[in-house]
Amino acid sequence: MEPVTHTLASIALGRSGLNKVTRMATPMLVVSGLIADVDWVTRMGGASAFLQWHRTATHSLLGTAALAAGVAASFWFIGRKFGRKNPNLAVQLITAIFICAIGAAAHLLLDLLNGSGVKLLWPFSAKWYAWDAAESVDAWIIFFLLAGLLLPELFRIIHEEIGARPKRQGRQRGAIAGLILVTLFIAGRVYAHQRALALLDAREYRAQAPLVVAAFPNPSNPLAWHGVVETDNALLNVEVPLGPGRNFDPDLAEVHFKPQPSLALNNAVASSTAIEFLNWARFPLANVEPNGAGFEVRIRDMRYASELPGQQGIVAVIELNPQNQVISERLEFD
Repeated sequence: MEPVTHTLASIALGRSGLNKVTRMATPMLVVSGLIADVDWVTRMGGASAFLQWHRTATHSLLGTAALAAGVAASFWFIGRKFGRKNPNLAVQLITAIFICAIGAAAHLLLDLLNGSGVKLLWPFSAKWYAWDAAESVDAWIIFFLLAGLLLPELFRIIHEEIGARPKRQGRQRGAIAGLILVTLFIAGRVYAHQRALALLDAREYRAQAPLVVAAFPNPSNPLAWHGVVETDNALLNVEVPLGPGRNFDPDLAEVHFKPQPSLALNNAVASSTAIEFLNWARFPLANVEPNGAGFEVRIRDMRYASELPGQQGIVAVIELNPQNQVISERLEFD
């Protein structure tokens, strides 16, 4: 998820009752709920650094625990140093660790929901985990969180204007209601995801059975999904409508044929850059083109073929000489 969703979720968790556990609970939740995304700085190092470190160390179970402990220790240290002048800064270390663990865990849980995935067991395993139940920017999740946070403020203003006494615990109830709505919405998305997968897996595509299927949600329409299907000789992108009165038609799929086997392709996918890329890509598709006297092989992940404009995937680019030997290899943003 992007920073707005993480921030709103952290504030909602604070208002739901955690801000009564200790001083500085909401600031600790916000910092621990955002700190994992410090790995976005790796984008400045190019696609290779981004692929190697984004959503790996800081989004693993080990990294999440370390970040939570580090944030808690920082708030505890600040409280010890400045607590005499400002008692509101003083926090107990164990309590701070408890609060920061919730904030960091919420961040990890939200990022597991979307299709980009996280290396949950880094550094012990290179496997990526993704639940494909929400997009990185999900309009409905943001809406429910905002509603839970802002509606109590609106009601408070209305009560003050008419001279009535604002309801006690209105902010807490609003935050809890927002979090419950988000939970129910995600549960609905999980159910819809299973339906979309079942539809994709039950059909044939150009008279071929699917080998692997995946479904990804539309960030604004809960009943619209897009699927990626792999068959023996192609990768297909297809819309999967789940709404009433709309039928799923596999013949409308956008077809991308796999390249014919060749020495150039074999040598390209054996390169270190391609191996690193293929460890991350779920639906890799190679394109082999002449490049001067040699060849250029570009491998992209078809997960990103149907994403919203402005979202970039990563492409592996391998150049070979006329003897089909790799002379250049790199990762770049699509």
